[in-house]
Amino acid sequence: MIDKAAATKRTVAQADKSELRITNEPGLVLHTYPYKETSLIVEAFTRHHGRVALVARGAKRPRSALRGTLLGFRLLSLGWVRPRSRASELFTLARAEWVGGVPGLNGAELVCGFYLNELLMRLVPRDDPHEALFDAYLAALLALSGRSQGAAVTLRQFEYALLREMGYALQLTFDAERHEPIEPDQWYRYVAERGPIKLTKVPSNPSGVVLGKTLYDMAAGDYGDARTALQSKMLMRQLLAHHLAGQQLHTRQMMIELNDL
Repeated sequence: MIDKAAATKRTVAQADKSELRITNEPGLVLHTYPYKETSLIVEAFTRHHGRVALVARGAKRPRSALRGTLLGFRLLSLGWVRPRSRASELFTLARAEWVGGVPGLNGAELVCGFYLNELLMRLVPRDDPHEALFDAYLAALLALSGRSQGAAVTLRQFEYALLREMGYALQLTFDAERHEPIEPDQWYRYVAERGPIKLTKVPSNPSGVVLGKTLYDMAAGDYGDARTALQSKMLMRQLLAHHLAGQQLHTRQMMIELNDL
């Protein structure tokens, strides 16, 4: 006779060996898009597993419990199943519950939030954990929602953290060519992959160059000076464009159009 209890134990053991279950993982939704007729693919940024792609089966159905949960800028507790044999980057979402703690974004802050999400989608590879970057992202959302500081300051701080965590940390205190400390009143051209290089004469067109004081202010996280705010914005735009390698940011165009309005 077949021992049904033993057969059941073997089946459970085989299932445990063939898949991994992730539970109670803090995460936020970066983007969703349709998958087949009733499902969604959810791009989520999680604290311990980085960016993951999850299939939310049936999430498009009107009565789905996930329908009102898988929204951006909400801290969630996620659970999913990932097979040990990694034939696909897609995992199956098993659970998503709203944790709370992050007020909603609206207006210009909402567009800034979409900008952060697009940066993460384009620069952070899947399944590459970055706990410090997750914390920086969550802090940026809280700052935007609470308007505790200017949105521009929040964006610069996040961009700085993103480049650092991706291995592109900015050299802001030493001349990359002379190996000397930066001089606050001198002009520098920042070369991606190298760092700031002192100019021998004052540029006739300041586009693409920054003062040494701006570099020091960025290193200290101080964007209170109007010139520092403008020059750091231009510098970050230049460096991000380099690392994006030709990829266009749609949210940046949205922000430009909003400012025009």
